[in-house]
Amino acid sequence: MLKMCNVTKHFGTFKALDGLNMTVPKGAVYGLVGPNGAGKSTAIRHLTGVYRPDAGEVLLEDTPVFENVAAKERLCCIGDEVFFFPSATLADMCSYYAGIYPRFDKALFYRLQEVFGLNLKGQLRRFSKGMQKQAAFQLALSARPEVLILDEPVDGLDPVMRRQVWSLLLAEVAERQTTVLISSHNLRELEDICDHVGIMDHGKMLLERSLADMQGSTVKVQVAGKVPEDLQILHESHSGRLQTLIVRGTAEETERKLQKADPAYFDVLPLSLEEIFIYELGGVNDAVKTILL
Repeated sequence: MLKMCNVTKHFGTFKALDGLNMTVPKGAVYGLVGPNGAGKSTAIRHLTGVYRPDAGEVLLEDTPVFENVAAKERLCCIGDEVFFFPSATLADMCSYYAGIYPRFDKALFYRLQEVFGLNLKGQLRRFSKGMQKQAAFQLALSARPEVLILDEPVDGLDPVMRRQVWSLLLAEVAERQTTVLISSHNLRELEDICDHVGIMDHGKMLLERSLADMQGSTVKVQVAGKVPEDLQILHESHSGRLQTLIVRGTAEETERKLQKADPAYFDVLPLSLEEIFIYELGGVNDAVKTILL
């Protein structure tokens, strides 16, 4: 289990993290989402032991991560901008990773070489962004980490390679109970692979729970006719006689109340992760600004 307990971080007078609490269960695929500037990247740098918290703790199974070599050997991270030594080849980085990760699996590295097909002797700085991301995945998966932390992991990959990478990650989770934390703005992809989600804003955790619980506790209702007074409506919009409501409650509970009111028409629909994100952040009424050129 990976945890952040009341973590606060200042950069000068700016408070990047404000008592952040996060719990990533062992073997989970955890999606960390939030608007730009929410503090996601700062949180990741704490989880990987790059930053020391001003207050609070970052723990891997009750062991502090910062300045703890034994804990960091169990973690691997692929950042939004991947880093390799300036003149390094993929073969050079394989040797480097094998020297710092005790469980580095060279046999797996060469099996993954058949999947990614990258040039072992070519300088990584001459690779395209997508090829560099593939190299980072080949190295990270071969390190056999207990926890894999990813920041916009498939940015720059083509659709076929994106599917290949997700397949490899999910196989790791299924076979080795690897814990995966993914920070991404692509909520549609996260919805397909994550079982837990945390929504951050202004350095705090707004909402954290399993995706099934999150989607099961809020629903979308389309209704024409009488609306029950006891519905907990978070948002409503109208298109002619048809109303679209965002309602706090389970689908079964909401449907039972609607049936009792007996409107002319109603339908209860699940919310997507993107819709949950928008409504939890209160951004549904934010106007999209346009500029006439």
